Order: sequence, then C-alpha cells, then structure tokens
Amino acid sequence: MTKTETVTAGNPEALARALGLSGVEAQEWQLQHALLKRLRQIVRDEALTHAEVARKGGSSRTRVTSILNGNLDNVSSDLLIRLLGALGYRVRISVSRVDSAA
Repeated sequence: MTKTETVTAGNPEALARALGLSGVEAQEWQLQHALLKRLRQIVRDEALTHAEVARKGGSSRTRVTSILNGNLDNVSSDLLIRLLGALGYRVRISVSRVDSAA
C-alpha cells in the first residue's frame, strides 16, 4: 500500500514547487491553468455546449470535454488560445523580467 501525503500550497508557485516542477514548467502550468479557468468561465457564462466549443475551435467534443474537466495532458497553450479565439476572445500575455535571486 502506498502512503500519500497531503500538501497545502498557498499560491500557484508553492504548488508548482510541491509538484516538483521547474521554474519554466511552473510558468507554463500557470499560464495553461489561467487560460483553462477563463475558458471554463466563458463556456459557463455563455451556456455553450462542449460540441459547440469543439466545432468552433476545430477540435473534437471528447477532447474539449477532457480539457474542460481539467485534463491538460498533451494540451498545448496554443490549443487553449485557439479555442478562446474561436469563441471570439483575444488572449493578451504580459512578459516582464524577474529579478534573479542567484
């Protein structure tokens, strides 16, 4: 039997560290989850079906359902941006330099 440990993370950076993600992986994970959160909100607010989102975004309903259920395995940020764009939304990304602690 495997023992599991509960970890509480107060912010996305702490969660990424707890998951053992590198800084770059953590940033990509945060970006994808921010895009997913907004996509879910739009689908809910506009009462869209998964089939509608898939048709507009050029994807399959099964894949859209999986994405909206939080499964981002093998899902690129490009696909999330494409789905949002197909629904009539523009994605803006900000890039800024972070001070290195090293």
